[in-house]
Amino acid sequence: MAEGALTRESLDLLEQEARRELAAIADDGAAEAFRIRYLGKKGTLRGALKGLGGVAPELRRELGGKANALADDIEQRFAQAPWRTGKTSAAKPLFDFSLPGLPLPRGSLHPLMKIREEVCGILITMGFDVAFGPEVESDFYNFEALNFPKHHPARDSQDTFLISDTMLLRTHTSPVQIRVMQNRTPPIRSIMPGRVYRNEEISSRSYCLFHQVEGLYVDEGVSFADLKGTLLAFCRRFFDPQTRIKIRPSFFPFTEPSVEADVECFLCHGKGCSICKQSGWLEILGAGMVHPNVLAAGGIDNEKYTGFAFGMGIERIALLKFGIDDIRLFYENDVKFLRQF
Repeated sequence: MAEGALTRESLDLLEQEARRELAAIADDGAAEAFRIRYLGKKGTLRGALKGLGGVAPELRRELGGKANALADDIEQRFAQAPWRTGKTSAAKPLFDFSLPGLPLPRGSLHPLMKIREEVCGILITMGFDVAFGPEVESDFYNFEALNFPKHHPARDSQDTFLISDTMLLRTHTSPVQIRVMQNRTPPIRSIMPGRVYRNEEISSRSYCLFHQVEGLYVDEGVSFADLKGTLLAFCRRFFDPQTRIKIRPSFFPFTEPSVEADVECFLCHGKGCSICKQSGWLEILGAGMVHPNVLAAGGIDNEKYTGFAFGMGIERIALLKFGIDDIRLFYENDVKFLRQF
């Protein structure tokens, strides 16, 4: 449209030209050229308003309103054109489906499962297989077969979740030892990971639920030297080849003799700190030679065979290895805490 005084005819012609060119737009380049020509600051629609200066005063209001309405109409049509909304076959796709998808957040093993898998992995390479047992146990498997006398404190209802007079939630994974011995013949070399339950007050250092890994080796001629060698090999692989290990006497009804194993505190290296209570040592497991009464309860000839057993708490090791000071953090399902692992 030629520049000059604004008339009704020039506005009609401008409208026809704008609509015709708008309908012909098929790509981004043509759209940008249309926008600059008609909708830009120096575009034809705004330039038409400059022609109001040569219009008679009685027509200026009418033609000015018509020019503004036309500008608004073309802007709206431009914004809703088929090539922009994808309603035409010539339109550019709004999304490139050949692009790779957005990455999803990745999960990971729970820190307790990480420790359990690492412990079991080391013991499996040392020749142990894996056995599992029920979490709801009988009094026989949980206590009697493991040489717990009737008066033993561990039988107290304050320590055990009792279901009935004869059934309970297992307080350790040791009952699986009896089940394994009853169903196999020596040599037996098994580990038994699993959850256990005790009726304890929940605090930063204790919980009513925790995890253990139990180990059992039964064969002819098994000695305390075999137990010591197994514990040393495990600790040096799990912690550090240079880690110092201390084995000291202890007592458990199902082993005789019984020991507990301590490792040198990996934070202070034996100097003493708050984690090891200034002792320089951290307790990690209990062990001992399987008591003859336990072998007999498992159907093993205790005159012919001997064996050793050991057990460790996964939570205790995880607290030590990760430097965590509150056991409850493992069970709160706090994503911010779990993401650290």
